[in-house]
Amino acid sequence: MELEALVESLLFVADQAVTPGQLAKALEAEEVAVEEALSALDAGYLEGGRGLRLQRKGDRVQLVTAPESGSFVQRFLGLELSGPLSQAALEALAIVAYRQPVTRAQVEAVRGVNSDGVLRTLVGRGLVEEVGRLEQVGRPILYGTTFEFLQQFGLRSVDELPPLEEASAS
Repeated sequence: MELEALVESLLFVADQAVTPGQLAKALEAEEVAVEEALSALDAGYLEGGRGLRLQRKGDRVQLVTAPESGSFVQRFLGLELSGPLSQAALEALAIVAYRQPVTRAQVEAVRGVNSDGVLRTLVGRGLVEEVGRLEQVGRPILYGTTFEFLQQFGLRSVDELPPLEEASAS
């Protein structure tokens, strides 16, 4: 069996995102060869109009359904969508997405208001997670986006976020 097919099989059964190193170890293969197989899989999914995609976040990768099939998958699985995010939650989510890793205080500095509640909402919905602690007094939590965020917004990685428009000084 080809390495590409073996990598695809492992991604299919993995219950969470994995590193190419984990795949290489399980397959007793070179990590470079696994990366090549991942690139080939990614290209095949995109070019072939397939229902699956590779999604990357940092050094981790996972197999996900294509964003275009999301509503059908949700209906098939009987998943009910929670209500839409509030304007405040969308603002905070955008700040985290574009500036990650970011602290609550940094989110509040941009928004100009307390953001405890909206960050709790985003964490509760699985769109934002704790990614570490800032090395300063109080060791505040650093937040970043999750794989769920990428899935909900149909992104393969945070690199696909649209560029920010520069605010014009008026």
